[in-house]
Amino acid sequence: MGDRLAVWIGDTALKNPVIAAPGEHLIPDSGLRAAIAAGAGAVVMKSTNESAAAKRQLLQAEYAALGPEWQRLPWGEDTPASATVLTRSGLHPLAFETWLDQGLRLLPEARAADCLLVPSLILAGLPQAVAQARAVAEAGFPVLELNIGTPYASLAQKGAVSTELDPARVAEIVRAVTEAVTIPVWVKLSGQSERVPALAQAAVTAGAATVVIAGRALGMLPDLDTLAPVLGTSCGIGGGWNLPMTCHWLAETRAALGRDQPLIGINGATSGADVARMILAGASAVGMTSAVMMRGFGVLAEAVDTLESWCAEKGLTAAQAIGRAADARRSFAEMPVLDEVWRNFIPPAARAG
Repeated sequence: MGDRLAVWIGDTALKNPVIAAPGEHLIPDSGLRAAIAAGAGAVVMKSTNESAAAKRQLLQAEYAALGPEWQRLPWGEDTPASATVLTRSGLHPLAFETWLDQGLRLLPEARAADCLLVPSLILAGLPQAVAQARAVAEAGFPVLELNIGTPYASLAQKGAVSTELDPARVAEIVRAVTEAVTIPVWVKLSGQSERVPALAQAAVTAGAATVVIAGRALGMLPDLDTLAPVLGTSCGIGGGWNLPMTCHWLAETRAALGRDQPLIGINGATSGADVARMILAGASAVGMTSAVMMRGFGVLAEAVDTLESWCAEKGLTAAQAIGRAADARRSFAEMPVLDEVWRNFIPPAARAG
């Protein structure tokens, strides 16, 4: 495979752009080991913070895979990649110190596999987040993820998790954390905003090495039989259908922050082909969660292999492919004038006259 898939996130090298992003499958040691063994360039540990309420959410968590007519699908290796995923999740169940010990126990195995092991903190209280970020850095981890874009804050117990939508607030949080540590900080942002590039600009200006865009939105699906919401409430919603939205935000953020600013894409990648699409939209690396939770760690291995084959076919390295589609994007005003093509896309009864 050589260096064809090697990418950089600022000063941090990844052997490939495929990131095993945090989820329940990365709570046990066995899950972390499986993600490392699958060949991911980085593995992000299941997130934690100091909030007991956020940890309790894991005991209340539920998950649903949904088909094209919103029917419940079996969850497992045979779940189609096209499934929509509805989830109500929680944080890592271990206490912070035990969670940190878990990472330290797995860190040598990750290094031996040339895999970046990344602890992830979700903001609850800012002073506690700063203290925990310091502890992560002092423990010897090379990178920290700071998640301030969870989809659940409006429905979770107050102070459990954060969905930050104000650029000024993002800057305040990120500056406090980045000034407290010497390791790179990857900041995960919400997709529940029309200002994703502004949020990204605020994070980078405040010291973030990169931003992870964009976190899932909230969605609610009424059940026609029970007359109640599926899973009882509004939930985080994702799936392959979200790929175009993520690619849009990647392209918009690349245009706003410049081509030299590394970005990480998340939400919508279900295969190696999707990883390639996000790279073309401007991502230097791409996180995968739901597809792995449903269909297993082979999804990561497939993504690496598919990306390698695609790069070889195109005669490109992964780094050379970053942003190609984003940079080729044109405005509506620049598009060619067509001869009433729109008439081909309306019902036949409307075409006459």
